Amino acid sequence: MFSRPVLSVGYHKIVEIPAGATNIRIQESVKTRNYLALRTRSGVSIINGNWAIDRPGLIVAVGTRLTYRRPNEIRSRTGESITAPGPTKEELHLYLIYQQPGPSVYYEYSLPLHDTHTSPEPHTHSNTPPAILPLVETVGPTYSGSDDVNSGMGVAINDVSGGRGHPNHVPSDPVVNPDLLAPSYGWISSGHTACSTSCGGGRRQVLWVCVETESKTTVPGDLCSHAQRPQNQEVDCNTQPCPAFWDLGEWSECTRTCGPGSQQRQVICRQALRNHSNSTATLVAVETAQCGGHDRPETTTSCQLKICSEWQILSEWSPCSVPCGVGQSSREVVCVGNQGDVEGDDQCNLGVKPAPLQNCDMGPCARNWFTSPWSTRCSTECGEGSRSRSAVCLLDHVTNLPLDGCDGARPQEVMSCDAGPCHHRLEWYTGPWGQCSAECGNGTQTRGVACLLHDNGRLEAVDQSNCSHLDRPMSSQSCHLKVCGVQWYATDWSTCSRSCDGGYRVREVCCLADNVTPSDLCDFSATPESREECNNQPCLPETVSSCSDQYYNCVVVVQARLCVYSYYRTACCSSCSVITHTHSSRTTSAGIDFPR
Repeated sequence: MFSRPVLSVGYHKIVEIPAGATNIRIQESVKTRNYLALRTRSGVSIINGNWAIDRPGLIVAVGTRLTYRRPNEIRSRTGESITAPGPTKEELHLYLIYQQPGPSVYYEYSLPLHDTHTSPEPHTHSNTPPAILPLVETVGPTYSGSDDVNSGMGVAINDVSGGRGHPNHVPSDPVVNPDLLAPSYGWISSGHTACSTSCGGGRRQVLWVCVETESKTTVPGDLCSHAQRPQNQEVDCNTQPCPAFWDLGEWSECTRTCGPGSQQRQVICRQALRNHSNSTATLVAVETAQCGGHDRPETTTSCQLKICSEWQILSEWSPCSVPCGVGQSSREVVCVGNQGDVEGDDQCNLGVKPAPLQNCDMGPCARNWFTSPWSTRCSTECGEGSRSRSAVCLLDHVTNLPLDGCDGARPQEVMSCDAGPCHHRLEWYTGPWGQCSAECGNGTQTRGVACLLHDNGRLEAVDQSNCSHLDRPMSSQSCHLKVCGVQWYATDWSTCSRSCDGGYRVREVCCLADNVTPSDLCDFSATPESREECNNQPCLPETVSSCSDQYYNCVVVVQARLCVYSYYRTACCSSCSVITHTHSSRTTSAGIDFPR
């Protein structure tokens, strides 16, 4: 019997059942919230392992069939039980999953004897040795079957080797009848089995063993075969009433299928009272005060089967990911729980999730020249110098085409600049810096250095020794054309959408890395304009002149006031006819004509 009133919550080993065991019976004395568990010596779970409670029923394992029974929560009076006929092929470990203080667990099993001198009936093992005669060490036969009786009993039985009336040594001249010297055997009571219950009235059986009548030493049972074994007798035991306990019913279903809800159960104070008419115990409801030694368990608890969640769209569609061609736009879609918290997508119905991405078509991409901004400084400190910029040909913003891949001429990449007049004095003159040795990052560049004499507007190169008193400028220096990273590029402006009364023109702008591939690392606050207004002047009235314009851009001629020239008056006859006669006469008198 295993009985410990208070344990920590979890698995607690009760006993190890050897391989070959038969007639296995394990029984809780009364119903509790505890569970029985069974596994093999190698750790393989058979019943209620790894905190998973199995359903009652028939289980085939370790060479036998185990029957696992669990009591009904309301009507049953007894606890769980496990039975098996055996024999088992592997050692079993019995555990108690402890959850509340409760009565005892009884177990018993039989093992086969390997003694050729004894009966083939199995040996019943019990975990609780009964109170028997002092000379007896164990319950049941323990005779080893050897010629030395002492090896099985631990108590000398003169010189008897077993059987009845067979002396080890017969004197050469006997004077006594050998039958008078032979030992005699008989059955005596050696105690009782464990009580069937720890309280409330149980039953136990008297145990009988075969002994040598004079020394009272336990001997094998077959030595008492001449005497009839006494009938099994049952006596009452543990008749004191069991303490009252809280009988817990099953929890009801949660009141809500999602979100916070509640569950209820029945909690009744019960006590097992013995029925003297049939020696059984009956569970009856008693006053709550009878269970005063233990706090009453909760009858209501909170529950939540799952979160009540829904999809929410948190943002509008983003701009298309490309300025032309087919790209994607996105928006933020999240799963929100009933408390407003963002949950994992698996908490919402994925079948109805709004699309977080969609394709967008920005129209066909043109093949155009893209240029970087002009450098801000002139290449010289005074006099004539130059400024530069980069130009690349792109298709669809992703392909770096050969230089002849774009229509039209390559945009100008170098332009002249004037840094202002140089002073009239003897000074070092430096030529323009040569091309930087690196297209991006750090490089070097060189320039010519000469000593010049500025005299009344004339420049004269003199020997450099004449400028020795002056700090000679460097003829080489490090250079850094651009960061080896990213910068903005833009195409030329398109034709204005209207010739007058205000229109607009556009160009494509993109961020490119040094390897001429698109990048999103540019400073977006410095993005060049991709659209601007144009041709804001009012439209001129329709002319009724019989002449007509020979060129499509005569409106530009009028805007530039070129109608004063006879060439443009003829080429743009209709547009120039609206100019007043007075203005035309005054301009014509200048006598400036372009050749036709």
